Amino acid sequence: MSHRPLHVAGTNSERTKAHNRRVVLGYMQRSGGAGRAEIARSSGLSTQTVSNLIAELEVEGLVLAAGRRRSMRGQPPIVYEFNPDAAAALGFEVRPDALVMVLANLGGAVLASRQVPLQNAAPETVFALMADLAQAERANAPARRIIGAGLVIPGPFGVEGLSAAGATVLPDWGGVDAAAAASEALGMPVLLEKDATAAAIAERHSGVAQGLDSYCFLYFGAGLGLGVIAQGLPQRGAFGNAGEIGHVIVRPGGLACDCHNSGCLEQYVSRMALLRHLAQRGLPTGNDAADEVALALLSSGDRALSLWLDEAAAALSQAVGLLENLFDPQAVILGGALPDALLDDLIRRLALPPGSVARRAGRLVPRVLRGASGPATAALGGAALIIHDTVTPRLDLTS
Repeated sequence: MSHRPLHVAGTNSERTKAHNRRVVLGYMQRSGGAGRAEIARSSGLSTQTVSNLIAELEVEGLVLAAGRRRSMRGQPPIVYEFNPDAAAALGFEVRPDALVMVLANLGGAVLASRQVPLQNAAPETVFALMADLAQAERANAPARRIIGAGLVIPGPFGVEGLSAAGATVLPDWGGVDAAAAASEALGMPVLLEKDATAAAIAERHSGVAQGLDSYCFLYFGAGLGLGVIAQGLPQRGAFGNAGEIGHVIVRPGGLACDCHNSGCLEQYVSRMALLRHLAQRGLPTGNDAADEVALALLSSGDRALSLWLDEAAAALSQAVGLLENLFDPQAVILGGALPDALLDDLIRRLALPPGSVARRAGRLVPRVLRGASGPATAALGGAALIIHDTVTPRLDLTS
């Protein structure tokens, strides 16, 4: 039995104008260009409603008239196209030791990126640095319109025992209205998201998840997070904490975790676990140095690193099988702060469980893929939040 993504239609109610704008923009973005009658037929909106919306969007520069399309009879219709360069969006990822910034146009193309080391990840320090970076981008291109920013931070949000301590969380952020504070600092609307969910959104805009509607993204930040996209929409849970897979127990009675459990997945497979392995060997664990050392060890066939990768791959194989049976995704994607070569090696070492719904004939994509958005995936996801909010229909937002 095949499953197609849900078709999102518009409505002629004046109370849902914001939704209808997204329907029209989203259709033009996906189709590459369309006439008013075609958009009306596909969306369920009246031709007059579509015409009114297109007139507004043309004034804003979000839509461009691209000439007339030949037709069998009568006056050829004017074709309108989505204009990704009409505006841009900022994305910020806050890590315990770094702030990553991405500026992208509305098509997801990266216009600029920066990574700044953080000695202090306190909120006031981060918001001031975000404001400086945003101002620098405005100065670089004064005519560019930046319509908003996505702020991406590690999860979970407001959970006792999980969000108060450890190397994977931000100090002193509990109780801070991060979106409101960032919006005040930047002078623009800000959307807040968990890093793994933002990374999953980014991968659909500009990575290997293009064309996929249901997939899982395992995000290697400091720890290990999970973003789930189902029928094109991110799954967040009741409190925004869906996807805390790093704290799923894979080795009962195993390594102690800061969450007070033992044997959590991220203790075996995560950037934090890799840095611990290097530190135990007396090797450098700074951001760039750790990557260089790990890649050199991988290239030389270092036995100790190989044993660590075997253990990490065994735990990861369990996690992939769990995700497949829980969510029935088209693929599970790995990405984030680990170097691509290490992720590729982990994937090669996987022993995926045979008892999985993913084992079926006629698969169009492999069960596990390595993401293509790179180390700035989550920051790009922050920008993608704004892009997604601009072009994706949502009936809960009305004007």
